[in-house]
This record gives sequence, structure tokens and C-alpha cells, in this order.
Amino acid sequence: MLAFLWAHEHQSFSAAARANDLTPSAISKLVTRLEDRLSVRLFQRGSRTLTLTEEGAVYLTSARAVMDAMAEADSLAELFPGRLSGTLRIHTMATFAKHQIVPWLPDFLADHPDLSVVIEVGAQYVDQFDHGLDIAIHCGVLPDSSRVARRIGEANWITCAAPSYLDKRGRPETPTALLQHDCYHFAFNSPWNIWRYENSGETTIVPITPRSTFTQGDLLRSLALNGGGIVRLADFHIGEDLKAGRLLPVLEPYRSRIAQPIYLIYPNRKNVSPRIRAFIKALEQRIAQHPWGI
Repeated sequence: MLAFLWAHEHQSFSAAARANDLTPSAISKLVTRLEDRLSVRLFQRGSRTLTLTEEGAVYLTSARAVMDAMAEADSLAELFPGRLSGTLRIHTMATFAKHQIVPWLPDFLADHPDLSVVIEVGAQYVDQFDHGLDIAIHCGVLPDSSRVARRIGEANWITCAAPSYLDKRGRPETPTALLQHDCYHFAFNSPWNIWRYENSGETTIVPITPRSTFTQGDLLRSLALNGGGIVRLADFHIGEDLKAGRLLPVLEPYRSRIAQPIYLIYPNRKNVSPRIRAFIKALEQRIAQHPWGI
């Protein structure tokens, strides 16, 4: 069954084999054995890719349910007091991981020595729960799904620059003055690149032409800290820089008060794994003790 799920995920026996340290023939034989037992063909074999048959699509739903049930059964050992084990897989934004998880993660792992944590980063939310993901943490509007989305905070987007840049180029006094400055944003299509401002109930969106773009928010932060120009980043990312004066907010009278919600997402299971519950509790305690807003 795992071989079938891997083959579907990777769309080929060879890719599934490489991802799971097996040979293509081993994956192929396992799927063929499954098909023989079920007396149906699950895949149409193409020259390059695999395509589910109608029977295969029906079986996929059941196979996923079985694997979820097995994962739930494996987690029963965690119900003994004080014991968490296994691997917790988390997907979140790189900046959130660095600034809001990594600082307290060693203490969390020390409290649970039989538990390991895998953190995968990416700017945008992608549903990977059918492939072993336990938790996702992302901000903004989420697509409709059956997953559980728990709001754990919100992100305010701050336009800011280093004192050295503002001393050299002056402070923009209105949103349109940004057009005369060196501004930078993300290299991918995102609402984060919409520089929105408000004044007396009116909204202004400044059509920023960035001098350069980056796929990582931390690169934007580094550029700003080095006096390179003006950026617009989330307060959970740069809150400490703002409190310390390493970055200074600009255009605060015009800052949009519409915050982006930050959600913790996990599968819609009847019994949530103790690993997930423990991480949620630790994260919410950290946020309560060290809020990132300015």
C-alpha cells in the first residue's frame, strides 16, 4: 500500500524508488502484487508517468485512510504520561521558523528526548498532510479544506529602513514618496508585495518597482539592516529589530490596520496526536510570553 501511495505521489516507479531508497523493480513488483490481490489495475503505465485508473482513484482514498489510521495507532505509545516519541513534521515560513520557533525548540526537544522534529520551510502554504506532514503554520487567507485551522496570532506588515539609510536619503512623508526611494520586495507573486496604505478611510496602493527582489524575507531584512533601502516585512519577523532601533518604521500614520491572520493547520482527525498537542501548547505559551507586536 505504501508503494502504491509513493508511486502516485511521484507519478513514476523510478522517482518513488529514489525517494524511498528502493529499486524501481521493487516498487513495481509491490504495486503489481497489490493489483493481483485486488484483481484490478490501479495504474495505467505510460512511457514516462503513471495515471490512476478509475479503480485506482477509489482505492487511493481508502489507502490514505488506512495510513492515517496506522499513524494514529502508532501514536498510542505516546499516551503514557511524560512520553512523546516519533517524528513531528512541520511546514512554515522560513522567517517564522527562524524567529518564532528555533529560539525555544532546543528546550522543547530537551523536555521530550524521544521526539524528533523536522521543519520544512516555504513561503506559501501547500497541503502536504497526505504525505506525512503533521503541522503547517502560515499567514494570510487559506484555501477551503477539511483541515483544522487554528488562529494563533496575526501579522502586521511594517514599512521600515535602517537609520543609516534614512539619514542619507531622508524619510518618506507620504506613500507616493516611496517612488523616489530604493525599495525591495519578494521575488514571487504574493499579497506581501502589495504596499497598501490608508488615510482618512482612503486606501492607497503604491506601485513599487523594486530595485531587486528576493525569495527569502531574511535577505530583505539583511539588506535593510545594512542600509540598502526600504522594505515591508511582518512584525513577527522584525519585531526585535524595531524594538532595538536597528530598523525604524516609516509612514506609520498611513499603515494599514488590516492584519493578516496566522494559522496553525493540522489534519482533521478525531484524535489529535499527542505530538501535535504538545507542540501547539509550547508554541502558544511562547507567543503569550514573547509577543512580537510593536
